[in-house]
Amino acid sequence: MVEALLTVFVTGITGLALWYSYFILWIRPQRLRDKLRSQGIHGPPPSFLHGNIPEMRSILHEHKLKQAQAEGSVSLTADYSSSLFPYLSYWKKKYGPIFMFSTGSIQILHVTHPDLVKEIGLCKSMDLGKPSYLQKDRGALLGKGILTSNGALWSHQRKVIAPELFMDKVKGMVGLMVEAALLLSNSWGTLLEHSGDATEIVVDEELRRFSADVVSRACFGSSFADGKEIFSRLRKLQMVMSKSSMLIGIPGLSIVNRYLPLKRNREEWKLNREIRALISNIVKERMEHSSESPAKDLLQSIIEGGSAIMNSDLGSAETFIVDNCKNLYFAGHETVSVTATWCLMLLASHPQWQDSVRDEVLEVCQGRKIDFDMIRKLKVLTMVIQETLRLFPPSASVVRETLQSVKLGDIQLPKGITTSTTISMLHHDHDNWGADADEFNPSRFSRGIASACRLPHTYLPFGIGMRTCLGQNFAMVELKVLLSSLLPRFTFSLSPSYRHSPAFRLTIEPEFGVPLIVKQLR
Repeated sequence: MVEALLTVFVTGITGLALWYSYFILWIRPQRLRDKLRSQGIHGPPPSFLHGNIPEMRSILHEHKLKQAQAEGSVSLTADYSSSLFPYLSYWKKKYGPIFMFSTGSIQILHVTHPDLVKEIGLCKSMDLGKPSYLQKDRGALLGKGILTSNGALWSHQRKVIAPELFMDKVKGMVGLMVEAALLLSNSWGTLLEHSGDATEIVVDEELRRFSADVVSRACFGSSFADGKEIFSRLRKLQMVMSKSSMLIGIPGLSIVNRYLPLKRNREEWKLNREIRALISNIVKERMEHSSESPAKDLLQSIIEGGSAIMNSDLGSAETFIVDNCKNLYFAGHETVSVTATWCLMLLASHPQWQDSVRDEVLEVCQGRKIDFDMIRKLKVLTMVIQETLRLFPPSASVVRETLQSVKLGDIQLPKGITTSTTISMLHHDHDNWGADADEFNPSRFSRGIASACRLPHTYLPFGIGMRTCLGQNFAMVELKVLLSSLLPRFTFSLSPSYRHSPAFRLTIEPEFGVPLIVKQLR
């Protein structure tokens, strides 16, 4: 009798577990899809458990075969999204600028219709926030920092961080940026003195080191030497995490990828512990040595912001400090360095624009030390940077999640939908940018962003709406300081060994590096 009852109990529990799993994995996602279909939104039919990932892989594999057959004919300025995410281009042609697809249990509404992009940018509701999978699957790199948080925590983070990146504060950081640029320039000068008038330099890591130095000096009060271990480990962590980007959302497999002691997970956990310890040590040292007259920089603001949430429901002060430092260490240098890399690649392949920028810098600066007033006068350089950000936006997409039901334009989005806008698709839209949308033409920005295209709200290198990158002023000034320091001293041309292959590694970067032939000007 007891055995029979136990059998019934176990059978019942198993049945409930299976039903719950079926509900989570199929019925609930199907209900979300039905709500979108009822509003005229369609997309590729998903499979059970994996969603559209099998088709995504199939389209990507087929595209890579075609690329291999046409090797050497890839345009330097073509839309990288058609190579990295060919399934999105395929589905857009088939279903239009608004369609849905899924990666496992994550239901995604892909949006490149200008009107709906505008609605996303105008939405002020906290019910449209950052997707929850960013904290779950990118937790080691981003945690619950300002790049991934929502609600009251995000509001507090923004209040703490934003004032330290306003233009009046960035203006005071120019001297530190110039010092870092001079170190880089001198190191290249020394290299050329020993190797002749010209040499090949793979600029990626050089520029990454420069940008890391700037972030360390300007925001954390230390040189690159103090922060290099953090940057090194963040880079390793970024490379580890970028390998599994397509697997996000598959029930069970996501848990395996996140929690089981696989080799990749063990490496990720180890790097996370080391990064956390290094940041904690920097914070501890700051707190021990600045009790009487604390430094007024971004690190100090984050420390004080962490102290302000003690005894609240916003998490621990230590997690607040560490996660936001990780966000700023990563985003503050990775996106700038990769943009500088693409910019030098484009200038090297367009010598007439390189000469124009150099002539402008020489005319404005006249051999004097670069200052903020000079930076403001560099119009041609600004146009070149803006065009680089159009052709190679460092972030692949803008993603949001409906934390509650949200209405955008005529579309009612139920809770649990992730919206995704592929930035490069918008930046290469011929209807918006003209027939030369796939070409490097900085003159389109000669009268500013508002006049560069028909719909300026679709220019999104720094994101959109309330979540627009807080560091965009910092990034633009840093890029101008770097390029205006290098171009009067060196000329750049593409090395014959350069292979053009943008790669998605959480940011869009050159897969095989950017080797340039660098020549010193006399």
